[in-house]
Amino acid sequence: MDFKQFSNLIMIEQTLFALPFALLGVLFAGGGTFSIWILAIIAVAAARTAGMSFNRVIDANIDAKNPRTKDRLIPKGDVAPGVVWITAILSSLILILVSWMLNDLCFYLSFPAVGLLFTYSYFKRFSASSHFYLGVVEAAAPIGGYLAVTGCFSVMPFILGAVILFWIAGLDIVYALQDETFDRNENLKSIPAKYGRDKAIVISSAAYVISLSCLSLAGLIANMGFFFWTGVILISGIFLYQQKLARHDTITEVVKPFFKVNMYVSPILFFSTFLDVIFG
Repeated sequence: MDFKQFSNLIMIEQTLFALPFALLGVLFAGGGTFSIWILAIIAVAAARTAGMSFNRVIDANIDAKNPRTKDRLIPKGDVAPGVVWITAILSSLILILVSWMLNDLCFYLSFPAVGLLFTYSYFKRFSASSHFYLGVVEAAAPIGGYLAVTGCFSVMPFILGAVILFWIAGLDIVYALQDETFDRNENLKSIPAKYGRDKAIVISSAAYVISLSCLSLAGLIANMGFFFWTGVILISGIFLYQQKLARHDTITEVVKPFFKVNMYVSPILFFSTFLDVIFG
């Protein structure tokens, strides 16, 4: 597997998208040290690689049937499933090793984190709440980033985790609108397949509202200032625009702009928090 195939396999742009999640937790915990930042970045990269690899190899047969995903590497035969399994296992071991280097609590929690990464792909075979399960998986990043600095539990990391959980769940519900008919025919569980388009959009909207509410709560508890709240306002505007796009009659026509604007959320969240912690 060459670098281009590896990049395609793990969707490297999504890894870059996820990095600010962990660093958000580090910032809310006081900023940490340079070594914690480096280890947090490695941990997120390893977790994303493991999660995407597990997903691609576990869902290979389903992807082959879906017109939208049939050209992925494994269904096309460009990469052997065994290679992807090895990538997933090695990435999981790196995540565990890096967690051990951070502190004992992160090390102990790295094992259930790997369990979440592995089981997500199976979850949608049993429950339409798989969107929220994905949110839990992604929420581990800010929680882990916070615990990497403090080494102990508190309320704040779970509030930050809820921000990511409900944002990702709301996002994934809209994403799943593309596969509503396919999921229903294949007996795969998703909110659009179970409840239909209109109710799915309402649930997605509610998830976004909860995400913004948790973000505001975190800002109030941490006594954040101008930069942070400017970021919250910008993110609110993006969420409103995304929900407007989701209501378009043909979802496939708006998926590209929907996710293009979504790429701005995590850097806005990170830089607004960073500037507030440094200069606020």
